[in-house]
Amino acid sequence: MTDKYAVIGNPIAHSKSPQIHKLFAQQTEQDISYEAIEALLGLGDFIFSVRHFFDQDGKGVNVTLPFKVEAFHNADYKSQRAQSALAANTLTFKNGEIFADNTDGVGLICDIQINYDISLANKRILLIGAGGAAQGVLYPLLEKNPSLLHIANRTKEKAAVFVTSSELAKIIGEIEIQAKAFSELNNHQYDIVINATSAGLTDEMPPLPPGIFAPGALAYDMMYGRETRFMKFAREHGAAIVSDGLGMLVEQAAESFYIWRNVRPKTAPVIAVLRQQQ
Repeated sequence: MTDKYAVIGNPIAHSKSPQIHKLFAQQTEQDISYEAIEALLGLGDFIFSVRHFFDQDGKGVNVTLPFKVEAFHNADYKSQRAQSALAANTLTFKNGEIFADNTDGVGLICDIQINYDISLANKRILLIGAGGAAQGVLYPLLEKNPSLLHIANRTKEKAAVFVTSSELAKIIGEIEIQAKAFSELNNHQYDIVINATSAGLTDEMPPLPPGIFAPGALAYDMMYGRETRFMKFAREHGAAIVSDGLGMLVEQAAESFYIWRNVRPKTAPVIAVLRQQQ
């Protein structure tokens, strides 16, 4: 019997998740289906859609914007990764209960460390943004022991909440973690600059100083599908490697696939297929 999976979001028509999981299933010879479901905004339609899918013998769902926080709060059980992020992008139905996990951080780490062969240890990292996307990757980044991690946001106070609540940073040692306003970045250089804002959706550019990229720096935009202004800025101001978030998308999907199927698909061939379509 074919096992059913889905991705739920709004909007959802642009999602590459059905194609990605179809390629994973073909590669690993798994008998699954995977569909895209658009939930209405508000009125509790998201959790209704989740429960309806599970009532129809669905096995698991991925969750995309803007429902990741709602997914977390409506789950019966939560992984440590989901608890750290306070958001969930992977739900599994087990014995009539919903188990929540978050694979976004794993996706980012795998793309940087495996696909680009860049270690995060002892690196100076700038994380731009203080929303859900940044929150989902903060703890996985800290676990890789960078020398420092600065969080820059238009509202410094919002970034500061991340710092004061970052219990993990206290546990794992002498990592310098600070909140920064964009105006405070002028005298800093970073080995890795990660844009976790949605500025690319509106063709906006975070107000970064031009000297922010250290020699050999990686500039990484978590958006995918086109060259953002952040990526263009990085190319023009000395970043050695510039990437969108397509690899992260595939890697987080692979982690979800593994959670559901206990089989880890190869991501490089799938990334290659999607790159050819850009």
